[in-house]
Amino acid sequence: MWRKARIVMAGACAAGVCVVPTATGPATAATTETAIAKAAPAKTVSAKAAIAKAVTTEAATAKTATTGTVAAKAATPAGVKKKPYCTRYKCIALTFDDGPWPYTPALLDTLKKHRAKATFFLLGRKVANRPELTRRIHEEGHDIGNHTWTHPSLTELSDGEVFDEVSSTSNIINQTIGETPDYMRPPNGATNSRVASLMADLGLPQILWTGSTLDWQARDTKVIAQRTLKLARRNGVILLHDIVPETVKAMPGVLTALEKRHYKFVTLTTLLQGRTLRPGEVYPPRGR
Repeated sequence: MWRKARIVMAGACAAGVCVVPTATGPATAATTETAIAKAAPAKTVSAKAAIAKAVTTEAATAKTATTGTVAAKAATPAGVKKKPYCTRYKCIALTFDDGPWPYTPALLDTLKKHRAKATFFLLGRKVANRPELTRRIHEEGHDIGNHTWTHPSLTELSDGEVFDEVSSTSNIINQTIGETPDYMRPPNGATNSRVASLMADLGLPQILWTGSTLDWQARDTKVIAQRTLKLARRNGVILLHDIVPETVKAMPGVLTALEKRHYKFVTLTTLLQGRTLRPGEVYPPRGR
């Protein structure tokens, strides 16, 4: 019933671009989107369009200069299929949540120095406040994922509130960098079958982690570095936060140490080469 109602509430649509009204979601989402609409046309993507976007973005991703990512046609003879990058190299995906934040530029400088790529799961309200920094993350070859507008536990919200938190964030990211995110990360890892179904409607796989540093609790550069190195594993997905200054300070030493272990720092897109996640699917699976 809710989904049918959502279609009725969808508002005006043109050329496949729809604006979803904010009825029960965050007030900040509605006010920010209104302000942005005055400066640039809204580029809200419907659920089906978001799914299609996940497919079409693969071609663009192949052109992105992520670590070791090269267009297959240019790198291999005709008729020879090249193995995914992370089957040939020891990859790790460092992921940073809750930005963009004033500490993010220093982190980007460190990543650039080490030729490292990462994945940033951004909050919609912070993207609205820091569009230039969001564009820098994108332009420097990092992945950008959806981390909701206000960071609530989605399992505690109504269907309409969940939809608003996630769709409003995808919309502002699209308006800022011209692309809709291919992934989302539920805050606190809080998800269930209902949330998974809603994410399937939005065309977004759910990204969790193989290890969390709990850096937001530690607030200690040495401890964060030790935990990150301990959690490191081939094809691992490590949870960190660029809103924690001690994490940003720990990264130069962490990257240097992992380089000595022959790790390649890649985006989630590169890590998943050769595998397509279903909308709503949880990766890595629980229990890994």
